Amino acid sequence: MTDLPSLPQNRLLLALPSRDLKRLMPQLTHMSCRREQVLTDADSSLDHVYFPDSGVVSVVAVYSDGSIIEMATIGREGCTGVQAVFGAKTSSARFFVQIPGTAAQMSRAAFARAMRSMPSFRRLAFAYVQAFQEQVMVSAACNGAHRLKERLARWLLMMRDRGDGDTLLISQDLLAEMLGAQRPSITNTAAELEHAGLIQRGRQQVTIVNRKGLMAASCECYQLVRARIAHHLPKTYPET
Repeated sequence: MTDLPSLPQNRLLLALPSRDLKRLMPQLTHMSCRREQVLTDADSSLDHVYFPDSGVVSVVAVYSDGSIIEMATIGREGCTGVQAVFGAKTSSARFFVQIPGTAAQMSRAAFARAMRSMPSFRRLAFAYVQAFQEQVMVSAACNGAHRLKERLARWLLMMRDRGDGDTLLISQDLLAEMLGAQRPSITNTAAELEHAGLIQRGRQQVTIVNRKGLMAASCECYQLVRARIAHHLPKTYPET
């Protein structure tokens, strides 16, 4: 990890007034995030908060048999500090890198100081908590209400919104875990999207080749999540 070489690319940080961002910069360190790296594990000490510049972090529930299921995703529009906003010192979920990239890291102590001393930071943090909670609620409803094809399309579109390109470095095994589906079901559903000309599958990656078509194949939850994040955090979400 190194000091930030320049301004972060995380949109939550960039939404701060320039004077406040300048105050925070000495508290941030730059780090690379490799695929499937655990940033914070469930029931472990919440020592740091991460602000992704690129890539995607998954927030997953971990069950006693070791299985996991995704509750939410975090890209450059947010941070992993939802629990830290309320002063938690232990994480109740696992945060791990789903799509590799980079992030700005801040200690929990520095995060808490910024919450106390910087009103602009505090307002953004609470707005992000609202957006995050609504993402979790929509995802839970979607998993129970919609077909796997619609859910997979929604998930891929959300990853694209948080990434830098149409190619997502993700395996079908991880897709199955994230969506709570069997591996053969994911394979068959991804093949259906591919045959429709919406995606192209490769080794450990999926490329979106027809975003508009994928949006038509998705359920309404994709647009609902986008709208809620844009409502709470208008300066942090991509327009496309």
